[in-house]
Amino acid sequence: MTDDSTRELLLSRIRDVPDYPKPGVKFKDITPLLADPKAFTVLTDALVELSVRHGATKIVGLEARGFILAAPVAVRAGIGFIPVRKAGKLPGATLSQTYDLEYGSAEIEVHAEDLQEGDRVIVIDDVLATGGTAGASIELVRRAGAEVVAVAVLLELGFLGGRDRLEPQLLGAPLEALIEV
Repeated sequence: MTDDSTRELLLSRIRDVPDYPKPGVKFKDITPLLADPKAFTVLTDALVELSVRHGATKIVGLEARGFILAAPVAVRAGIGFIPVRKAGKLPGATLSQTYDLEYGSAEIEVHAEDLQEGDRVIVIDDVLATGGTAGASIELVRRAGAEVVAVAVLLELGFLGGRDRLEPQLLGAPLEALIEV
């Protein structure tokens, strides 16, 4: 996984924003990390290493910050990038998956033809919070006939219990968090 110096560099570039988007929430802002070319390169390299180690043939990036992380990883690793988007954002035939949020539900979609049987997919996102979006993306990948070989996130908010909720859906695929707080 990542060594201590990598974790320290990445964590030092994540800014806490108190009371955003609502009072009592401490938002983890990754934009300072993205603005630092050294830190962004270190992050990209760590995610490329995970993608290669798990034998991924496709990378699924989750809207929206997952796109920012996953696209350069796909380019650097030489494998395909598949966006998973909020419902209604993709033209053509899609597969969709609904999932529960704290208050209500949401829906994500992927182009039906972008994933096939035999594809080995790593799902990449910025933060694992409660696990809802990651879980829904795992279901989408599997419904398309592909295999989930790993889920990788920059930051896991361990106190929200997303790992425990996601564990049954992983079916043995590893959840790789570069940083856990």
